[in-house]
Amino acid sequence: YFLDKSDKYDSRDVERLQQDDKWVENYLIWRHDVVDDTLKMIDESFQWRKEYTVNDLTETVLPKWLFENGSLFLHGYDKEGYKLFWFRVKLHIKDQKQQLEKKKLVAFWLEHYAKRDHGKPLTVVFDMAETGISHIDLDFVRFIVNCFTDYYPNFLTKIVIFEMPWIMNAAFKIVKGWLGPDAISMLKFTNKNDVQEYISGEYLPPHMGGTDSFKYSYPPLVDDDFQTPLCENGPITSEDEHESKEEIDADAKETGDLNEEQNLNQKKMNSIEQISKSEESDKTEFKPKNAKKALTTFKGPLLHISPAEELYFGSKETGEKKCLIVLTNVTKNTVAFKVRTTAPEKYRVKPSNSSCEPGTSLDIIVSLHGGFAASLQDRFLIMAAEMDQSSGSGVPELSQFWKEVPRTKVMEHRLRCHVIESSKPSTLTLKENAFNIPAKTNEDLHIQLTHLLQINKRLQEQIDRCLWFQQLSVVLSLLSVTIVAFCFYLAYTQRS
Repeated sequence: YFLDKSDKYDSRDVERLQQDDKWVENYLIWRHDVVDDTLKMIDESFQWRKEYTVNDLTETVLPKWLFENGSLFLHGYDKEGYKLFWFRVKLHIKDQKQQLEKKKLVAFWLEHYAKRDHGKPLTVVFDMAETGISHIDLDFVRFIVNCFTDYYPNFLTKIVIFEMPWIMNAAFKIVKGWLGPDAISMLKFTNKNDVQEYISGEYLPPHMGGTDSFKYSYPPLVDDDFQTPLCENGPITSEDEHESKEEIDADAKETGDLNEEQNLNQKKMNSIEQISKSEESDKTEFKPKNAKKALTTFKGPLLHISPAEELYFGSKETGEKKCLIVLTNVTKNTVAFKVRTTAPEKYRVKPSNSSCEPGTSLDIIVSLHGGFAASLQDRFLIMAAEMDQSSGSGVPELSQFWKEVPRTKVMEHRLRCHVIESSKPSTLTLKENAFNIPAKTNEDLHIQLTHLLQINKRLQEQIDRCLWFQQLSVVLSLLSVTIVAFCFYLAYTQRS
C-alpha cells in the first residue's frame, strides 16, 4: 500500500503508524485481527485523513459559525466513564453548500479528542428531541457513522438515540444497513424513562430528565468543565470542618516528612541513574497512607507526570481515599502548574496551584473529601507553563502569571479516576498494594474480552471445518465401501 499510494497519504500518519502500537492494535481489533481487512481499513482511512486535511484542522481554518451553532460538541461522560459526543439534531439544517464544512467539523472534534485523551472510545448521543422532516440529513448521518466504522478504529462504545420521532423510523432502517452487525448491537433507542440506564442525570439536560445545567456557548471550546478543587491551598469551610482541619494537619506533617525524604533522595538520584524496582517499592512507605505509586509516566515537554492516565481510588468499602501525583520539571526554568477537577466538591488537592523548580520533583496529594466516593466520570486536569526567571513564585505572582500566559504555551494533561472494587479477597488486595500493581481499566478488560471472543470464534470455525471434513470422510468411506461391495457382487455373479 505504501509503495503504490504514498502520494495519497499524509506522511505524519505513516510515521505515527510506524511508532504507535496502540493505534495499530485498535485497527486490528476493529477488524477482528483479519490482516487484509485491517490493511484495507488503514488504506481507506489514511486517504480520507489526507482528503479532509485532518492533521491540520484547527479552530482558525473552520468558520466560526460552525462552533457557535452548537449542534456538535463533547461534554460529560456516560455511566462507564466514556466521553459523550453530542449531536443535537434539531440544530442541524440540511444544506449542500455547507456540507463539507460540517463534515470537517465532525473530523475536527474527533481528532481533537483523540489527541487529547489518547483515543479512549466515545459514546455518541443523537439528541432527536423536537426534530422533524427538515432535520433529516442521511448523508451527514452516514458520514458520522463512517467516521466510527471506517476511519476511527475501536473508537465507538455505543450510539444513544434519544426520542427518535416515528417519522424517522424508515430513515434509521437505512442507517442500520450502513452500520454492520457489530455496530448495530451498539444502538440504544431511549426516551426519558430509560436514558439513565446509560447516562446518569448529572450529565443529562433537563429536557432529557436530567439535572445538568450546562449551556453550550462558544468561545472557548467546550471542555470537561474543570474547576478549582474544594481545598486549593487554604482553609476549608464545611460541615465537617473540625475533622477536615485534623486531616489537613496530618497531611501537612506527612507532606513535610515526604519533602524531607525527597531532598535526601534527590542527591542519590544524581549519582545513580537507574534504581531497581525493589528499591522503588521500599520508598513507598514514605508516601501518604494508601497512596499508590504509579508504574507509568506521561513525558510532557515541561513536566513528566506520574501516573500517566489514571488515579486509583478505593470504593466506600475498601476505604482507599488518597492518591499521589508526582510532577518532575524537565526544563531549565521554573514551571508553574495548577490542578483542576470536574468534581471540585469531592476532592482536596495539595498543592493545587504552585510551581516546580528546574530538575526537581514535587508530590501532589489528591484526597477524597468527607463521605464522597470517586467515580469513573471524575477527571483531573494538570496545566503547566514555563515561567521567566524574573517571575516570583508567590500566590499573587502565580495568579497574575496565569492571567497573562498565552494558551498556546500551556501544557495540559488529563487524568481519569479508577475505582478499585472490594470484591477481591483481602489478601489479594494487600498484595496489590504492596507491589503497587494498578488494576486493569475497563478498556483493558474490553480489549482482552474482545481477543478471547475472537480466539473462540476462530476455534469454533476450526471445529466446524473439522466436523465438515469428518462428515465428508464418512460419506466418502461409505461410498468406497459401497463401490467395493458392488464390484465383489458383479465378480461373484459373473462366475456363477
